[in-house]
Amino acid sequence: MSIVNTVARFFNRKTKSTEEVCKPEILSRKQHGISRRQLSENALKVLYRLNTAGYQAYLVGGCVRDSMLGAHPKDFDVATSATPEQVNQLFRNSRLIGRRFKLVHVLFGREVIEVATFRTSPKEEHDNNQAKTGDSGMILRDNVYGSIDDDAMRRDFTINAMYYAVDDFSVLSYAGGYQDAQAKLIRLMGDPETRYREDPVRMLRAIRFAGKLDFEIEHDTKAPIKMMAPLMEQIPAPRLFEEVLKLFLSGNALVTYRLLREYKLFGELFPLTEQCVANDEFAARFVEQTMINTDTRIQAGKSVTPYYFFAALLWPSLQRVQAEFLEQGIPPQPALHKAASRVIEQQLKRTSIPKRFTIPMKEIWDMQSRFEKKKGKKAAEVAESNRFRAAYDFILLR
Repeated sequence: MSIVNTVARFFNRKTKSTEEVCKPEILSRKQHGISRRQLSENALKVLYRLNTAGYQAYLVGGCVRDSMLGAHPKDFDVATSATPEQVNQLFRNSRLIGRRFKLVHVLFGREVIEVATFRTSPKEEHDNNQAKTGDSGMILRDNVYGSIDDDAMRRDFTINAMYYAVDDFSVLSYAGGYQDAQAKLIRLMGDPETRYREDPVRMLRAIRFAGKLDFEIEHDTKAPIKMMAPLMEQIPAPRLFEEVLKLFLSGNALVTYRLLREYKLFGELFPLTEQCVANDEFAARFVEQTMINTDTRIQAGKSVTPYYFFAALLWPSLQRVQAEFLEQGIPPQPALHKAASRVIEQQLKRTSIPKRFTIPMKEIWDMQSRFEKKKGKKAAEVAESNRFRAAYDFILLR
């Protein structure tokens, strides 16, 4: 086929109008297959109360997607026409949260139902208290309210633009979300580069969903990721810490890790570890084994503490920096302590690590040499440490 014909086909291809994209496909209970037994009773209570008060309200996003795929979601999000203040007034067991993106958390014991008002794209007439965008295109504040159709266009991926209605048990699917879910395809809503600039974390979310759901990332959605990966530097370190936990502590760490490296995102999260993995075969095997062990524990119903995971992931970097201090003539244990402080200091520039985790991380690292040296009574003292189990698991990983 000639280049001229190819270009002609590109410009003559049929594209959906905005009106067509905004018009949802309405799926009946029989079509979408979601059973109310899969849904949280408390989430349904929130929907019923909002509907009774005269507001539109739907379950939205991952809980709808996962229920449709036959899973039993743990988290339930609600989208509504009610403003955050109206929701807060309606539920005494609720609290307003957020500034960049105002939300309401409705509390039922340990279960939290997150309720968000329908959003729309900000217009020029909206002031900075409602919407604000940085010079790079990143959304800094997003509190302009709209209709459900507007809200659907603001969703990140088509598979998350599905809304469950409790009044007739139907699902409203926008932009082919239902078809993409059936085809196991992750597709961004709108222009990928624009959406990634609005919120670079969407790149991490694309990878996370691909790993979690075993889906493919659609061509146009994945094409800009490698080039735009450096935008992750714009994201606050505390937010990236939370994203790291979602990426790696959900039972799909190995496949997620490999995808992150493939798309040049892992180095944006863990630059020191990426340097080690790229240049040291032992480090590469060690990190992969960390991911395998993490998945094995989680799939067996066991927990993995963040401090253990971060200690393992930063261990190759720690060894490299410690070796540099040893070459300067610093004794092993002081060299280890200096290396620990430096590695953590560098990592904090990318992802925050709360102090309640950095302290046990250092204890785990410190115990490695003590495990190797202590015998008899001294070994028993190490075994009585609060971090013994994690440190012992760590030395087995090595």
